[in-house]
Amino acid sequence: MVQNKVALISDSTCDIPWEWRNKYDIAVVPLNIIFGEQQYKDGIELTADQFYQMLPGTKYFPSTSQPSPNDFLMAYQAAARKGYEEALVITISSAMSGTINSAREAAAVSPIPVRVMDGKNNSMGLGWQVIAAARAREAGGDGPAMLKVAERVRDNMVYFISLDTLEFIAKGGRIGSATKFLESIIKIKPLISVNSKTGSVVPSIPAHSRHNAIEGLYKEFFNHIDTHLPMHITVLHNSALEEAQALAERVKAEYSPVELFISTTSPILGTHTGPRALALCGYALADQ
Repeated sequence: MVQNKVALISDSTCDIPWEWRNKYDIAVVPLNIIFGEQQYKDGIELTADQFYQMLPGTKYFPSTSQPSPNDFLMAYQAAARKGYEEALVITISSAMSGTINSAREAAAVSPIPVRVMDGKNNSMGLGWQVIAAARAREAGGDGPAMLKVAERVRDNMVYFISLDTLEFIAKGGRIGSATKFLESIIKIKPLISVNSKTGSVVPSIPAHSRHNAIEGLYKEFFNHIDTHLPMHITVLHNSALEEAQALAERVKAEYSPVELFISTTSPILGTHTGPRALALCGYALADQ
């Protein structure tokens, strides 16, 4: 039997490291990756490393689909079997995916009460919210307290992504207002961010070279986060580990965040951002 009564559930775009998923007992419902006629459960039937190895040589442009309501229902049922009496679900932004609709539909027939929160983000922009909720639970917080903490982290999230190409995000149709830049920046390195209020992708300042793109990513991220407060930061990459490591070392040396780690972006997001994307994602709060 579990000691805390609130189960914590997210989806596979959250990019939370496996050790933290296990430590905090975070259930993750996978989205689906489609290569031609083959469909894979994200992170289960196809890992991030496998995906990025397949991506350059595939003749099929990958696509994605949200989990079914039954996928979420199985997660709710599993939580009930563990002894949880209610659940908090935090999903990828509703502006990016219909995943939240499946979570809500399943909640209507769940064996335990379920709160569903729109994370208005993806990757560790979502993952940091889930981790904050998990830590609030560990500190004795109930469902409303966990929700409040997650919402506070969500509203303070800063997330910038440098793309090596616009091809994938354009084909995926997930760039929202950034489409107006398509014709003018197709041959340069786009910089995009996630608006934490709307949960949508918006364009930022592009660059003409890989070096300048990474410099722009670094500058914009630290222009938007309060560096005077304790910072929790993830360096994310799509098969660009050496550059991610160099970026992490620079962040550590210049800003000394209280938490910093490197993670590979999930295949679901890699489908839209393409190979060699780099990102900085995190938040700063005085008491978090």
